[in-house]
Amino acid sequence: MKTEIIFVDNDVDEEESYAQAVEILLSGEVVAFPTETVYGLGADATNAEAVGRIFEAKGRPADNPLIVHVDSKETALEYVQEVSAKALQCMDAFWPGALTLIMQERPGAFAKNVTAGLETVGIRVPNHPVALSLLRKLQLPLAAPSANTSGKPSPTLAEHVYHDMEGRIPLILDGGATEIGIESTVLDTTCEPPVILRPGKVSKEQIERVIGTVRTSSGNKNNVPKSPGMKYMHYAPTAPLYLIENEEGLIEKAIDYIQEKGKTVAVLSKTEYPAADFNFPLSMESLYASLRKCDSTDADLILASVEPGLQENDALMNRLEKAADHKWFS
Repeated sequence: MKTEIIFVDNDVDEEESYAQAVEILLSGEVVAFPTETVYGLGADATNAEAVGRIFEAKGRPADNPLIVHVDSKETALEYVQEVSAKALQCMDAFWPGALTLIMQERPGAFAKNVTAGLETVGIRVPNHPVALSLLRKLQLPLAAPSANTSGKPSPTLAEHVYHDMEGRIPLILDGGATEIGIESTVLDTTCEPPVILRPGKVSKEQIERVIGTVRTSSGNKNNVPKSPGMKYMHYAPTAPLYLIENEEGLIEKAIDYIQEKGKTVAVLSKTEYPAADFNFPLSMESLYASLRKCDSTDADLILASVEPGLQENDALMNRLEKAADHKWFS
C-alpha cells in the first residue's frame, strides 16, 4: 500500500483534499489527521472492519478501547445515554477541546471493537480546524487513537505518522505541528464523583472549578481499561528511558557513570548538559518529538530530568512514567 501525504492549508484545494479523505473513510479504510493534541488514526466508528484496520496498522491490543471523535456536543448526544448533569457541564465548558468524557454508550451505536466490549465509550470534540472540517464533511463518528505504532511515542508531526505508518495506511492529512503535544484528559462521568482516568492538558483543578470534586485513578493494570493509556506501556523510545531527579550534580554524575561504561547517553531536560552525547528539550509540547529524536541517535540510554515542580504536572509525569515503565536511575 502506498501512503500519500496531503498538505491541508490555504495553498491547496482543501475541498478536493477532504473529498479524497472522506472517500477513503467511507470505503472502510483509515486516514491519519491532526488534532490539537496529537495526530489521530481515524476510521468509521460504526464499521467494525474499518476499526479493525486501526488495530492492525498500530499493532494495538484488542482490549484497549478507542476514543471516538465527533463534530459537536449535539452529535455526541446521539450516541450516548444516561448522560449526567456533570458530563453536560463539561461539554459546555471544555468542548471543543482536549477533554474526553467516558459515558454510557447507546446500545449498538458503535462497532464493538471500538469499546472493547464495554458498555461505555470515550467521546470528545477536537479543537482543530482540520479535524472538525473532516468530521463535518464525513458526517460519521471517527474512532481515532494516536497515529503511531502501539507503545511508541505519539506523533505530533505528519512526518512522525509517516515514519510509523508508511505502507500501512493510504492517507495522511498534514496540518502542521500539533499545539498541545500530548493526548486528551479522560474523565469517567459514569461514576460519582467522576474519575480522571488519564491526565492531560485539561487539569483536575480546571474540571473541579466546573463540576466540583473529581478523583484520580490509580490505573490498576489488572482491571479492564475504560480508557487508552491505562493498561500497557506507552510512549516508549527504543533505548531504555530512566527518570532522574535534578538534584545538584546528580545528572552530571550519571552521565559520567554511563559513559565510563562505554555507552552513549541522551538527556531530556530544560537545561543542556554539555557532557551528554545528546540533549533534547523536555516539556509537554516537546516530549514526544524529543523521544522520537532520541530514536534517530545511537544513544544506549536516555535520562529524563525530573526538576522541582515537574511532579506536580500530572499529565507530563504520567507520560514520562509510562515511557520509562516507572524506572528511576540511581
